Amino acid sequence: MNSSISAVQARRPFDPAYDPLHAPHPGHGKEYAPTYWIATAGTPPEDDGPVSADMDVDVAVIGSGYTGLSCAIHLARDHGIKATVLEANGVAWGCSTRNGGQAQLSSGRLKRSQWIERWGVDVAKKLHVEIVEAFDLFRDLIRAPEIDCDPQDGGHLYIAHRDKVMPVLAKEVDLLNRVFGYKAKLVSRAEVHADYVHDAEAQGAMFEPDGMSIHAAKLAFGYLKLARKLGAKVHTSSPVTQCIRDKQGFRLVTPGGIVRARAVCFATAGYTSPGLHPLTRHRLMPILSNSLVTRPLTASEREGLNFRTMIPLTDTRTLRHYYRLLPDNRVQIGSRSAITGRDAANRKHYDLLLAGLHRKFPALRDIQVDYSWWGWVDVSHDMMPRIFQPDPAQQLFYAMGYGGNGVMYSAQAGRRLAQLVAGKGGELDLPIFTSALPGHGPLTPFRRLGQWGMYRWYYLKDEVL
Repeated sequence: MNSSISAVQARRPFDPAYDPLHAPHPGHGKEYAPTYWIATAGTPPEDDGPVSADMDVDVAVIGSGYTGLSCAIHLARDHGIKATVLEANGVAWGCSTRNGGQAQLSSGRLKRSQWIERWGVDVAKKLHVEIVEAFDLFRDLIRAPEIDCDPQDGGHLYIAHRDKVMPVLAKEVDLLNRVFGYKAKLVSRAEVHADYVHDAEAQGAMFEPDGMSIHAAKLAFGYLKLARKLGAKVHTSSPVTQCIRDKQGFRLVTPGGIVRARAVCFATAGYTSPGLHPLTRHRLMPILSNSLVTRPLTASEREGLNFRTMIPLTDTRTLRHYYRLLPDNRVQIGSRSAITGRDAANRKHYDLLLAGLHRKFPALRDIQVDYSWWGWVDVSHDMMPRIFQPDPAQQLFYAMGYGGNGVMYSAQAGRRLAQLVAGKGGELDLPIFTSALPGHGPLTPFRRLGQWGMYRWYYLKDEVL
C-alpha cells in the first residue's frame, strides 16, 4: 500500500496531553509530534497500511519504533521469520521520532561502577561486552543502503556541569580503563572549550570513543524500508486494543480486524498502555522529555561558540541535558519535563529548557527556536532495560526500559528479541535477559508523587548542594 494512503489515515490531530498511564492506547492514526526530525526527514516510505481484515500471522510485533523494526529485520535476516508489525499511528510515532538522535555506549541509566555494585565485576564485564557488541551491530546496520540517517561518528562527551563532578568522572575513567579495558579519557575545561565547544558551564568532561549522532526519523524510516525489503509487513493506524491468549497463541484486536499470532513481541517502550497485558502492566515509569531546536547559527555564532564537533554531548546532571550541533548548524537540546501529560504544554517547562540552553551558551539568549516537542521515555524501576520472556508458558516477549539510551541499543535489543522468539536465546545469560522488568508493588499509585519529590531532590543535588 502506498504511504500516501496511510497518510490519509493519519490525519487525526496530535494530542499533546497524551499520557500512557491513563490512556487505553497511544491513539489511532494520529499526526506525529511536531519534531525537527519529522519536518526534515522527507516523505515517509511506504508501509502496508491499516489492518483491514482478520489475519493469521506467525509473529506479531506491537510497536514500530527502532526496537520493533529491528526485531522484524533480525527475525527475517537471521531466522527466516517474516514478522507482522502493528503500529497505532504512523511508523515510529513515539520515542523513535522524539529523541535527541544520540547513540552512546550505554543502555539504561546506570554507570559501569553501578553495574559492579549491583551484579559484581564478572557480570559487569560481560554486560560491557554486550554493549560494545551492540554498538558494532548498530554501526554495521546503518551501513545498509536503505538506511541514510546522516551519521556523525566520533565519540561522546560527558560534560561536568560543576567542578565538584570532576573527581567522580576521574574515577569512572579509571574504572573504564583499568577494569573494562575501554579507552575513555578525562578532558580538561580548557580542552573542552578549545577542541569541542565553548560550553560556559563545562568544568571538564569524560570522552568516550564510541558515540554517534544520527537523524532520528531517517533512522526509523530506513529501518522500515529494510524490514519490508526482507519481507516484514508493517501495518500503521492499527492500535492493538486487546491482547487475548488462546490455545493457538494470541488474538490481537485492532479496529480493522483480529490478528491471530503464534507469538507476540511488545516493543512499545514509554507508550505501553497499562491495560494492554498483565505481564507488561506498570513495569515502566514513563517520564516526559522536552526538546527544542534553534534556527541555524550564523558563521560568526558558530565561531563564537567554537563548535568544532557534532558528536553527542550530555551533562552530568541527574536530570541531564543532551545537546549537540546539527548538520544544518542548528543547536538541539533536551532534558526532562513535566510529570503528567496534562501539564506537558505548560510554558514553564519550555522556559526551563531554554534557560538550560542559555546557561551553556549565553550568546544564544535571544536566538529563535524553530522546533519544540516532548515525548515519553521508558524508564524502568531499576534503571536497566529487559529483553525477556516473562512467562515460559506463553510465547510473549518484550524489549523496553532503555531510560533514554535506546537509540543505539534498541538495534541489539531487537536482535536479541528475535533470538528469543526463534528459540535461540539459550546463551543470553545476563540479568537484562533473565529477569522481568520489576514492578513498583503497592507504591504504584504513588509513583508520580514520588517523582515530584525526587525531581526536587535532584535539583538541590545538581544545582545547590
